[in-house]
Amino acid sequence: MEKIIIQNKTYDEERALYNLCDALVLNTKFEGPADGESALKEARRIEVKDSSFSLRYPLWHVDEFSLDNISMNSTTRAALWYSTNGKINNSTLGGIKALRECKNIEIDNSIMDSSEFGWKCDNITITNSKLNSEYLFLDSSNITLSNIMMYGKYSFQYVKNLTITNSVLNTKDAFWHAKNVVVKDSIINGEYLGWFSKDLTLINCEIVGTQPFCYCTNLKIVNCTMKDCDLSFEYSSVEADVKGHVDSIKNPLNGTIVVDSVGELINDKPVYECKGIVKIRKK
Repeated sequence: MEKIIIQNKTYDEERALYNLCDALVLNTKFEGPADGESALKEARRIEVKDSSFSLRYPLWHVDEFSLDNISMNSTTRAALWYSTNGKINNSTLGGIKALRECKNIEIDNSIMDSSEFGWKCDNITITNSKLNSEYLFLDSSNITLSNIMMYGKYSFQYVKNLTITNSVLNTKDAFWHAKNVVVKDSIINGEYLGWFSKDLTLINCEIVGTQPFCYCTNLKIVNCTMKDCDLSFEYSSVEADVKGHVDSIKNPLNGTIVVDSVGELINDKPVYECKGIVKIRKK
């Protein structure tokens, strides 16, 4: 089937290209005084290149799509919802809630500056990109991130099946209630990391921040460093191999924590029976 080609156009009306199918959209602007919403709603098998968006809800219920060299500014609210089987490259996604309830999306070499990004999504892969989102990937599953620079606060809450490699995460309450998470070769700057998580594994990571890893189940830390980490591991079941010093460890529930040194071991009237063991590595 020959593709429809739309080129060098400007659209601002409501549902301007509704249910567009088998099309290539080039050098097109979605902006203007009519301020119309949902420009490409229900589109199928489309490519959009070298184009810009400034209007709300442009790509809802879209299937089989690619976006290349796309710019979405801060007025492009809730850009991609309920969309499936998409690839996004060399693009900027601005505007609140840019990705929600989407499935099978690949993003590469892009910038996401969007509060509440990636909620309730499934099978999302992001590589070589920058992420700035206050609430990132809430209640999502099957997420893969590689070579990411991230700035957030309440990141990856209730997420399931998450893998992160070679990334820098600047965050706060990350991984709360998360399940089956692996983070490798990364830097995690945050506070209150991993509370209430289950099957959280960190390998070759630098961990920074106060009160990490409390109330965790089956926490594993392999060959990691912990800087400025006080009141760590409270009421957690944990197997940890920490290189270097930990400021303080409080009431680990069970398991073994191996460190080079620890500033303080705190056994402060635990509510639960705490059987965790802390071992100082022999030099």
